[in-house]
Amino acid sequence: MAVSSFNPPIRTLMGPGPSDVHPRILEALSRPTIGHLDPQFVSMMDEVKTMLQYAFQTTNELTIPVSAPGSAGMETCFVNLVEPGDKVIVCQNGVFGGRMKENVERIGATAIMVQDDWGKAVDPEKVEDALKANPDAKVVAFVHAETSTGAQSDAKTLCELAHKYDCLTIVDAVTSLGGSELRVDDWGIDAIYSGTQKCLSCTPGISPVSFNDRAIEVIKNRKQKVQSWFMDLNLVMGYWGGNAKRAYHHTAPVNALYSFHEALVMLQNEGLENAWQRHYNNHLALRAGLEAMGINFVVDEADRLPQLNAVSIPEGVDDAEVRGKLLNEFNLEIGAGLGDLAGKVWRIGLMGHSSRAENILLCLSALEAVLGNSINSGVSLAAAQQQLTK
Repeated sequence: MAVSSFNPPIRTLMGPGPSDVHPRILEALSRPTIGHLDPQFVSMMDEVKTMLQYAFQTTNELTIPVSAPGSAGMETCFVNLVEPGDKVIVCQNGVFGGRMKENVERIGATAIMVQDDWGKAVDPEKVEDALKANPDAKVVAFVHAETSTGAQSDAKTLCELAHKYDCLTIVDAVTSLGGSELRVDDWGIDAIYSGTQKCLSCTPGISPVSFNDRAIEVIKNRKQKVQSWFMDLNLVMGYWGGNAKRAYHHTAPVNALYSFHEALVMLQNEGLENAWQRHYNNHLALRAGLEAMGINFVVDEADRLPQLNAVSIPEGVDDAEVRGKLLNEFNLEIGAGLGDLAGKVWRIGLMGHSSRAENILLCLSALEAVLGNSINSGVSLAAAQQQLTK
């Protein structure tokens, strides 16, 4: 069978990720490939590290992009900090806490689960109860921004609790980095991982991570070798270390790192706090339009992620049919519910380059057109525009 070149359709991505990639970042991908040990590339690596420290709000020396998607960043944190026989307090309030549990168990450690309802923030009191009941726990792991539900947990409080009981913290910030307040040093986060394809407007395939000195001390004093050769930070640091002489570890995704560099330049130019505010302001506009339609949010206002909006599907509406029409008739992607929320919610993303006024108005008008009599028609655009002009 003859296969011709693949030309994807132009979509507006307003699901849980990936988000729209900015044209500047796509252009950066197409620049000439050079060697991953080329002195020019090494200089760019140093700039990526510095800008990534700014994005995470940290001075951690071990702040690097893992050459694989966010799931590999998660695994990098767990395989380096957790050993067989360790106890880890794992907070689960959605899909991604469940993935943390999988990592812990595959290492041969024990996951002590702290469960909260999907759509709720992690309850610090339940975490403290688990810490009291398990004084030998080594790590507290939780999701800062739960992509499956649009709920945001109080990372600062959870880290303070973990340290009170002499535990390290591993934090999932895949959906929060660049989109809502995140302060690694101020909040005492020991190890954190994220992804490039959400609020950083970049292509999927790279996972930023950061480890503080407390975490590095644990990595250096392991009883056993890290089970993953590729993710062993003792080896990776030879390549991403601060000196000019880099030890070969793996072939870095050169062009993908060009694009990530460009994404971080753009974040720096916008200003981190301005990016947080943009995501929040656009959330308010989307919320105004959706609520005018009669569509309700799943998460309590205090715990809502501005960049990932989980809303209840109106009564009698076919989830897959609506999403199919949005994709086929409007080239607009929104996300389905996962796990316990499958068929009950839509997840509407406002992340990175997708977080723009024109996307909000497109999404609202497309939903009105597709949903027809199932919602209050003809009111959402005015409500959103009123909010956008405030």
